[in-house]
Amino acid sequence: MARLFRRKDDVPKRSLWQRFKDVVTTDMSVLFRGVDEGSLEQLETLLIESDFGIPTSLALVAEVERRHKRGEVKTEQEFRRALADGVEAALRKGNSDPALCLNPGGPTVLLVIGVNGAGKTTFIGKLSAAFRAQGKRVLLGAADTFRAGAIDQLRVWAERSGVDFVGGAPGSDPASVAYDAVDAGITRGVDLIIVDTAGRLHTSDDLMTELRKIHRVIGKRLPDAPHEILLVLDGTIGQNALSQARTFSAAVPVTGVVVTTLDGTAKGGIVVAVHEALNVPIKYVGLGEQIGDLEPFDAGEYARELVAS
Repeated sequence: MARLFRRKDDVPKRSLWQRFKDVVTTDMSVLFRGVDEGSLEQLETLLIESDFGIPTSLALVAEVERRHKRGEVKTEQEFRRALADGVEAALRKGNSDPALCLNPGGPTVLLVIGVNGAGKTTFIGKLSAAFRAQGKRVLLGAADTFRAGAIDQLRVWAERSGVDFVGGAPGSDPASVAYDAVDAGITRGVDLIIVDTAGRLHTSDDLMTELRKIHRVIGKRLPDAPHEILLVLDGTIGQNALSQARTFSAAVPVTGVVVTTLDGTAKGGIVVAVHEALNVPIKYVGLGEQIGDLEPFDAGEYARELVAS
């Protein structure tokens, strides 16, 4: 997961630490002697502006200050390490295991949810390719029947990845397509069934009712399924991502989050905020548009990248 916030040909982005140094008006050595108490307040403000949320921001600053008072923060490197340790600890609280929950007695069913434009279909394509490369049989179910383009897009990803595909006609009942996909996956003996869903608006009551129906129908065909409900979020949209996360998790039991785009400059804290708000792990991060640009989430590496010098 190296260079999380940098893609090929990107203009290098400034880390959270680099932005902190921009706003600290005094020499760093003065900060470490505790003379300029306002510098920690500036760090607190920057963390809040970076969408860590107020409770997490306060806790991170308190931890840095605690280490400083114990004599453990005397250099810039020690300051960055203290901040990174705090971010990593926040991401490892509660339910934080990024591993997928696999069904040992049959096919594993993944239900993928999120608003249109967040990158659901692309994530599904990347994940199916990753499992296919491991020798697993995968089937994709196109339950976003409101857009013909969504069905076609998923079909193309299935062809690129070399996996099975089940789709209905545009406008057909999404829950019926989800049922058919699970039924076909069981019949064909596949290892993984991934069901795509619509995401017209996260504020739509009709959409949430539809998701709950899909969830129920899948469980009728295969008890205990879906085994994972993965919420796909665009990490660059900040507090809007947190709002989406809360709305979707109120409708169905989200088990993990996928962040399709990471931002280490302005909105990097939203990953921590979403984890703490939902108490679910960050499972995957998207690193680009290519089929292989998907990585399991690593809390330690994310924290270190966030405060890199």
